[in-house]
Amino acid sequence: MAVGLIIMSERELNRIEVLSQVTQGRMTAVTAANVLGLSRRQVHRLLKAFQADGPAAIRHKARGRRSNNRIDPAVRAFAVTLVRESYIDFGPTFAAEKLAEDHGLKVSRETLRKWMQDAGIWLSRKQRRRFHQPRLRRECLGELIQIDGSDHRWFEDRGPACTLLVFIDDATSTLMQLRFVTSESTFSYFEALDLYLAAHGRPVAFYSDKHTVFRVANQSAKSGHGMTQFGRALFALNIEILCANSSQAKGRVERANRTLQDRLVKELRLACISDMETANAFLPDFTERFNVKFAKAPRRADNLHRPMNLEPDRLRDVFCFRDERVVGPQLAFSYERQRIILAENEITRGLPGKYVDTYAFPDGQFEVRWKGVSIPYSVFDKDQRVTHAAITENKHLSAVLEHIKAEQDLAAPKKRRAGKQATRYQPTGKRNDGWNSKLARRAKEKAETPSSLAAE
Repeated sequence: MAVGLIIMSERELNRIEVLSQVTQGRMTAVTAANVLGLSRRQVHRLLKAFQADGPAAIRHKARGRRSNNRIDPAVRAFAVTLVRESYIDFGPTFAAEKLAEDHGLKVSRETLRKWMQDAGIWLSRKQRRRFHQPRLRRECLGELIQIDGSDHRWFEDRGPACTLLVFIDDATSTLMQLRFVTSESTFSYFEALDLYLAAHGRPVAFYSDKHTVFRVANQSAKSGHGMTQFGRALFALNIEILCANSSQAKGRVERANRTLQDRLVKELRLACISDMETANAFLPDFTERFNVKFAKAPRRADNLHRPMNLEPDRLRDVFCFRDERVVGPQLAFSYERQRIILAENEITRGLPGKYVDTYAFPDGQFEVRWKGVSIPYSVFDKDQRVTHAAITENKHLSAVLEHIKAEQDLAAPKKRRAGKQATRYQPTGKRNDGWNSKLARRAKEKAETPSSLAAE
C-alpha cells in the first residue's frame, strides 16, 4: 500500500478534526456547523465525502491545478521582452501604462512588478535600500565643526517659531555654540560665528549642508567669485567650508538637533522662557550641562583651534555683506533696489566705468569704498516693499512673511497700473466722426443747410 503526502491548509485540517468527531458520535452535525461556520447541509455534504473517500476528500479540488485566470506564458515573455528593450528604467506602474497605451497589452501593475522582479529588471524597495556606513570621528577637537540650523517651535505656543544655529565638534560631540535667530541667513551665521571665534578661536574647517548661505547653487554662473558671503568671510579667516552630500553625512549635528528639540524645548518650558533674547541668555548654562552628559573624549588631546590675531576693525569688515558695483556716468549705481549717488569730489570724478566696493553691516550701516577710502553718497530711495513674486527660500519663508505682515499693517500697497501701457491715457467715451478741421466742418454745415431749408 503506497503512502503519500497530502498538502492541506490549516482550515482543511480543522475540518477533518471536527468531521472525525462527528463520525465517532462525539459531536452533532449542528454543533459542527456552528464550529466550522458552515450551514448544516454543507456539513452533511462534507461528512458524506469524508466517510466515502477519507481525509483526501476534504482537500480543495483545485489545489495543484493551473488557475483559470492564468496568463499565457507567451504573453508574459512578450511583456518582459518589451520592458527589457524599451522600458528598462521604467517603474512597474509607468511600464504597465505604456504597455497598454502603445502595445495594447493590458497587465496589472502588480503582475508586471512580479514579472520584472523575477526577470531581474526591478528591485523591491527592500532590495533598493541603501545603507550608510558610519564615518569615524575626527581625532582632535577643532578639526571639523558641523553646523546646521534647526527651524522649530522652540517656545511651543508661548512664542513664534524660530531657528537654532548649532555648532558641534565632530571629534567629541561637544556643543560649541548655540544661538537662537529669526531664520538661517548670512548675517545670522555671522553673528553666531563671531561668538564662536571669540570663545574658541578658529577651527580647521566647518561641515555644513548645501544651503545657499554656504554654497553657490549655480557653479557655472559667470558673475560673482564662486563663493558666498559666508564663504568669503571664512576664506579671509583661513577657515575651510565643506558641504555634505546628504543629511546622513552630517549625522552628528542632525542627531543633536533631534535631541535638542526634545530636551531644550522642555527646559525652556520649565524656565518659562518665551522669547529669543531670554533664551540666548539661558543657552550657556544649558550647553554646559548638555556637554557634561553627552560629550565624548577625543582620540587625541590636541586642540586644533587657532587664535584670531585680528583687530576688531578688520573683523568688522569680514563679517559684513561685501559686493562690487560699477559706477555709471552719473556717479551712481543700483544696490538692493536703491539708487546710490556718489558725492562729486576729486576721487569720484575718475570713477565712472570702474568698480567700487560696497559694505553692508549687520547693524544697517552701509559704506562705499574705493581702494579702502570711504566715499560719501546719498540714496535715491525706491519703493522698498517686498518685490512681487520674489524668489524666497523655504528656510527664509517665516521671516519674509513676518516682514510682509508688518508692511501690510503699516500702509496699504500703492496702486499699480495693469498691462504694458506706455501712457496714462484715460478714455472719455467720445468718438471722432471725421477730421477736426475747418474744411470738414464747412462741408458738414453745407450738407445740413439744404435739408433744414427743405424742412421749413
